[in-house]
Amino acid sequence: MESSMIPHPSLICCRRHVGLHISDVCFLPKTCPRESEVYKSKVCNFMCHEKCLKTLRTVCSCMAPSQVQVPVVHCFGPAGQKKRFCGVCRKQTEGSSALRCEVCELHVHADCAPFTCADCRCCHLDGTLDGAQETFHHHWREGNLPSASRCEVCRRSCSSSEAMVGMRCEWCSVTTHPSCYHSVPLECAVGRLRCMLLKPACVRLDSRNFSKMHCYRITESCGHEPETFDDSDQAAAAPRDLQPAPAESGKQLLRVFDGDDGVNRGFYRLVPLCRAMRNEELVEAALRAFYLPGDPQNFELEEVSASQSDITNRNGSGPDNRSSLKDGGESWLLRAKPRDKDLIQVYVSLPRVRDTHVSVCVSVRSTVASVIGEVLFQLDKQAEEVSRFRLLEVFMGGKQVQRQTLMSEENILEKLRDIRKVSLRQMNQTRFYLVENQNLAVNVNLLIGGLPPLLTTEQYLQLIQEHLAIKSHLVTVSQIYSSQGAAELQVSCFSEAERIYMLARDTSCNSKTLSSLVVPQIQINKLERDVSPLLVFVNPKSGGLRGRELLYSFRKLLNPHQVFDLSNGGPLVGFHTFREVPRFRILVCGGDGTVGWVLGVLEAVRHKLVCREPPIGIVPLGTGNDLARVLRWGAGYSCEDPHSILVSVDEADEVLMDRWTILLDAQDISEDSKDHNYLEPPKIVQMNNYFGLGIDAELSLDFHQAREDDPDKFTSRFHNKGVYVKVGLQKISHSRSLHKELQLQVDNQNVPLPSIEGLIFINIPSWGSGADLWGSEVDGRFGKPRIDDGLLEVVGVTGVVHMGQVQSGLRSGIRIAQGNYVRLTVSKPTPVQVDGEPWIQPPGIIIISAAGPKVRMLRKSKQKQKKSSSSVRDGRSESPSSRDGQH
Repeated sequence: MESSMIPHPSLICCRRHVGLHISDVCFLPKTCPRESEVYKSKVCNFMCHEKCLKTLRTVCSCMAPSQVQVPVVHCFGPAGQKKRFCGVCRKQTEGSSALRCEVCELHVHADCAPFTCADCRCCHLDGTLDGAQETFHHHWREGNLPSASRCEVCRRSCSSSEAMVGMRCEWCSVTTHPSCYHSVPLECAVGRLRCMLLKPACVRLDSRNFSKMHCYRITESCGHEPETFDDSDQAAAAPRDLQPAPAESGKQLLRVFDGDDGVNRGFYRLVPLCRAMRNEELVEAALRAFYLPGDPQNFELEEVSASQSDITNRNGSGPDNRSSLKDGGESWLLRAKPRDKDLIQVYVSLPRVRDTHVSVCVSVRSTVASVIGEVLFQLDKQAEEVSRFRLLEVFMGGKQVQRQTLMSEENILEKLRDIRKVSLRQMNQTRFYLVENQNLAVNVNLLIGGLPPLLTTEQYLQLIQEHLAIKSHLVTVSQIYSSQGAAELQVSCFSEAERIYMLARDTSCNSKTLSSLVVPQIQINKLERDVSPLLVFVNPKSGGLRGRELLYSFRKLLNPHQVFDLSNGGPLVGFHTFREVPRFRILVCGGDGTVGWVLGVLEAVRHKLVCREPPIGIVPLGTGNDLARVLRWGAGYSCEDPHSILVSVDEADEVLMDRWTILLDAQDISEDSKDHNYLEPPKIVQMNNYFGLGIDAELSLDFHQAREDDPDKFTSRFHNKGVYVKVGLQKISHSRSLHKELQLQVDNQNVPLPSIEGLIFINIPSWGSGADLWGSEVDGRFGKPRIDDGLLEVVGVTGVVHMGQVQSGLRSGIRIAQGNYVRLTVSKPTPVQVDGEPWIQPPGIIIISAAGPKVRMLRKSKQKQKKSSSSVRDGRSESPSSRDGQH
């Protein structure tokens, strides 16, 4: 049978029947007791056996705001393809209407999103409601556990694909039953990823009115926040997708608003009305529709007035007129009955105070000052002066957590009445905090990019003042990255920071739009000695949609402040954020071009970093992924578990790798220097993998042009290789006699070239998606190639057929030379490519030499590969990295 509204605890906790299916009609497995012994919450669709009611631990959706410790809003974006359970109504989410938080594991329907509370992970301190916790606590999330999850306490299964069950800490990934998780120690040890994770106490970010999407640098294409999501947005249009399914036939539907704000915005819920329904039952149904707790006797329904109907019709009518009140349906306002007394919970945000909140009874004479005095009395702090404290009203709404300091003489009971009149939902998501008066110094850091590179400091200051009109007494230019065309601004005023942030995104400098990013501060003194945080760069354009999913997964597994989207600001913002961290590692998710991009920026800003040589790991998302193959990370990413990737990074070995500088169209130093003043400066390119001229570069150029013409088709690694094969077949009869157009010197020695169509300089023993171009044959003339030997291998190919034979392992290339300094003279325009980036190089001189210190890379350990390869026998799927890493 169905229970009446269960306003408080509601979770499936019976381990024996954890697979109960939640739906509008209760479906019970044959092993379950008879239906009369099962209760179902009319608020959140929770179902439970009668005998299990006494073990319930977790509150209902209507009471979820009361469980929030530090209010942090969610960053909702479109959900993935997997089915999940809604955190509000507990039903399955599917289709385009499902949303998920980009930072935590909350999944909701679009029409349930307005009823979520601000219970996302707290990932940084902002100086307002950070609390005084001396220990780092778990952050529990109900449901949507990984398959085969086991309880940390009783070691039994605690996951289900048929119901929303189980609890999971979003920091350490510990899973438990709802009836067991109170037995888990309060302090969170962060788990296996502790040594690479930034705890919230280590990150400081003064954000105030910056949305969490801005704080976490989540692009608008990833995030998706409905325009009507935030109740504080008074100008929002009437929602089109927030209506529940029509009620059963034969029942009249009432439009019910939860306050004046809902009437003004046209936001209502449909409540079914039966003929024999009493008024108290109708009020109860309206409370359930808005997920509101409370006794129905304390609420009433009043009819919407004609003037209010006119406002709703103007704001809410549309093509289908669904929000209009003129189509014959009845519309009512759900109101709270006037009260002479009320009970409020005042949360305490004071150091050395164990109580999280105290209850205060307020009357018509109660003021904010009297409430503060009563709270201090209950906390045994009567000696403290009331003037040293303030009462903060905090609305834990949709897009933002809004804070407002109440005046000491303000009547608290009238304040409660005003909030309830505006929106009962808003009242349910509002709480009061007692905080100490402090003059906190504001320090907002903005990284402005898109400026012209290689200017002087004075020129950058002039440009910033000209385009952004900064106020010198509030803004300081603290860092300038001239090679990247970027500058950091330290702003001591929130309103000025918000103005600069928005203005920069709408401003162009030299026909290039400026970028503006909010940058957090990592508090080095709070980093533990054995922690080496991981800096993650993800290219969401690589690997189709897999880059986007990895970005989402790593934000959940780590602190989102250490995960950076390369399409939003590039690698510089990550290096700037970690510039004072004494030791850290890097994980690059992308192709060889993405790795080269990150290495290039690292080389440019290395002198500004405390840790100048951070080791770098790779998640291969490109087409060739030759560098990832050499370092055993595999030929490509195929949905390997992101957590296992991070564990592999933690267990990886450090190795050194050579990098090379290529000067294109360089002038010979022996030439007459009087002509140098009239020549353009040489083009400098960094090389990590290989540098090719001739037929190899020509195929890369044709592929690149095809991808530029229709980039949407090039989202699959297999499709990209198919295009390579196609353009190769078109060049199969091509003949150019490249050896006649080149003059080669290696280590200042002239080297004759055989009859070839392509010349390739390789730094790693992998070329063209894993081919061994140098070969494994022993040759007394040359040493065995290594990635850290300080030598380049020079190899030739005779044409497309020869390249195909190398790819298939039938032949190797023609070994020509081995050395650490190369001078090449090109007599005709020739296709060239560096690490897969092709172009046509005009006649001139090309010089290749070592590029400063070797870079530290992370190579996947062989022991980890053996564990991965044996996972098939253990019932787990074998990761592609473990298979491909054997080459």
